[in-house]
Amino acid sequence: MSSVLSGIKIAIIGGDDRELILTAELVKMGATVTVAGFPQEMVGHGAFVVNTVMEACKDAEVVIMPLPGTNEQRMVRAIYADNILELTQEAVSSLADNALVIIGSARQFLKDWAAMYNFTLLEIGEMDELAILNSIPSAEGALQIAMEETRITIHRSQTCILGFGRVGITLARLLKAMGSEVTIVARNRGQLARAYEMGCRKAEYSDLNQIMNYVDIVFNTVPSMVLSREVLKHARQETVVIDLASQPGGTDFEAANNFGIKAILAPGLPGKVAPISSGKILAEVIPIIIINELSRIDQDLL
Repeated sequence: MSSVLSGIKIAIIGGDDRELILTAELVKMGATVTVAGFPQEMVGHGAFVVNTVMEACKDAEVVIMPLPGTNEQRMVRAIYADNILELTQEAVSSLADNALVIIGSARQFLKDWAAMYNFTLLEIGEMDELAILNSIPSAEGALQIAMEETRITIHRSQTCILGFGRVGITLARLLKAMGSEVTIVARNRGQLARAYEMGCRKAEYSDLNQIMNYVDIVFNTVPSMVLSREVLKHARQETVVIDLASQPGGTDFEAANNFGIKAILAPGLPGKVAPISSGKILAEVIPIIIINELSRIDQDLL
């Protein structure tokens, strides 16, 4: 598969160490890769480094942006960039015909531009083939924070996970394997059945006030306000809250501070705690996505 992307112009805009590993893999596969948001010395041989989003997007057939995407001001997350990377309409309009733009989660302005300029916008943050693999470093990172921020062992601790999606399931397995008593809070009856099958306690959100009376660590994966002031007032001061949901999380952090409860917002853990492993996940999944999507768009392209 070393030359399967030969001749395909790919722009990688922003990101962190994960995108560097992805860049190397795409170069190895024969793509012409242009990178914005990294200094030259960090980018391996074979890729071109530019300073602006406009330069990267010019005639690109594929654009890859970080999983966190952009903020409302259209700024792309780029931790190594010397200058701000702004995704502009002018840059998007310079893409090649029938281009493919890959992002974790897209803001509405980018969806509007996709319709305006006829490019394919692919949001991959919730794709199983990526999200399930990313749940591994997310769960390990959450466990690392729990061990650092508490004065007890995970063994025989009382832990609670809010939401039982991909990250919740992986985290529950880790906690159970270490001897924790795990309670799963979810609305979906099928998820609660799975929690029971895994040996976890199951509960509903109406049970949260009671759970907060005894739980040692709460892990939230729900991106909406579930740990409100009303819920947090029932927690012990020794309880630690670790919120893994995307910003702004699902915790009333001001209330937690007022009650003297340690609450930590920890989104995007894969790139922070295990950038090499997370980069390898991107390098494994994204090239296949590109091949499949470009083949669908243009049967003669690959």
